Amino acid sequence: MKETGDEYFDSEEFRELLAEYEDAVNMGMPVFMDADELSDIADYYQMTERFDEADEAINLALSLSPGAIAPLTYKIHEALWNGNTEQAKEYLAQITETDEPDYVYDKAEIMLAEERVEEADRYLREEFKKVPPEEYQDYVIDVANIYADYNYPEKAMQWMTRAKQEDSPEFKELLARTLFGLGKYKDSEKLWGELIDTDPYSKHYWNALASTQLMNEDYSGSVESSEYAIAIDPNDAESLLSKANGLYRLGNYEEALDYFQRYSEHVPDDEYGWLYQGTCLINLERIDEALVILHKAADMAPHDSECLSDIFQELAFAYSEKSDEKKALEMLDLADIYDSDKVQTLVVRGHILLSAGDVKEAQHYFRQAVVMSDNPHQTLLRIIVSVYDNHYLDAAYHLFKKYFRVVDSECANGYAYMALCCYDLKRYDEFLSYLKEACRRNPNECKTALSHLFPEGVEPDEYYQYIKNRM
Repeated sequence: MKETGDEYFDSEEFRELLAEYEDAVNMGMPVFMDADELSDIADYYQMTERFDEADEAINLALSLSPGAIAPLTYKIHEALWNGNTEQAKEYLAQITETDEPDYVYDKAEIMLAEERVEEADRYLREEFKKVPPEEYQDYVIDVANIYADYNYPEKAMQWMTRAKQEDSPEFKELLARTLFGLGKYKDSEKLWGELIDTDPYSKHYWNALASTQLMNEDYSGSVESSEYAIAIDPNDAESLLSKANGLYRLGNYEEALDYFQRYSEHVPDDEYGWLYQGTCLINLERIDEALVILHKAADMAPHDSECLSDIFQELAFAYSEKSDEKKALEMLDLADIYDSDKVQTLVVRGHILLSAGDVKEAQHYFRQAVVMSDNPHQTLLRIIVSVYDNHYLDAAYHLFKKYFRVVDSECANGYAYMALCCYDLKRYDEFLSYLKEACRRNPNECKTALSHLFPEGVEPDEYYQYIKNRM
């Protein structure tokens, strides 16, 4: 039996239930179980990717108990996962146990899937008035969990404020997820750390901590946390992907490529893994290999994939590296079809035109990007880095000077790239000055921009002091 990381599914009680069910099925004997037990078995099969067996178990549950809420809830979730809210409503109408809390939750989830958020909230608040006092806590936490699952962290937090504070792992995990959704990564990280202290062998907790550290730009910490998860389960796809993402952010493209490849072996139909294999290969200057992988990613991605725009942008970069401007711009035209971030596409288009020596056209798209941007300073920085990457060093230097005059004095971004530009221009006094600021303000940017100038083992926030000691 495969370990899942779920306390109930990994328990001896469930193992015995599953063994009883499988023995009966294998011997062609009747299955004497209720709808709830069969729904649990179906959930386990689905979690372990035994989808045909999951369908058999849930269909048996429905044949034995046609209006039972547990198997119909399973079917509702399956329909919502497939984006079929009308089918989910049909299953909801078949439920006979309409006085159960799960019926309320199912109905609310369908509303959320249809983005009727305020309507769902009004409905849940009205139903809350009917809940007996002894069940308040369970109801509030269940509702908060639903909002967290559907990525409405503000609503989840509103409902959590109605709950009594608990020290239970379930409550802490919900709070950690909600804080993560609100962008409060440090607070979320602290809670995941506390949960790991209670269960250091939970790969789920380690992966959640790694994701939180990644979002908080603690890439080294994220890699370390994912390594603990991999030690617990070397074949866990989520752990492999987590480590790959951390290594990629650290600029360790060779090792990141290996982990993205391992992830794709386990989840071959996820275009994300193939996209980042291609991106790693571009960074490693293995352009022909990158083109093969990225075209594979484009061919396999569903038409509504969020990765498609990135895939075509990376293909544009790859063709640009081969000096095939026409093909690169064709790929960008495809990216435009799928991309909601038009500013990003404009910056990439300018970059490709600049790499082809078409300065005037590049300037046209760069200006458009700044005008359209909700964060023009951030967009300007990306443009300046593009100018630097295309070896227009003097132009990049003067643009950086203008950039630092217009951004807030507390701005943390850009100093490491300006330091690198000064280094290349042999403006060594300015290099040291900007390096000092970069180390103080943004060590992660230092790692990205400047790590190739320093020996392995020197931490980014130590770059300035390392050079001072050498001098």
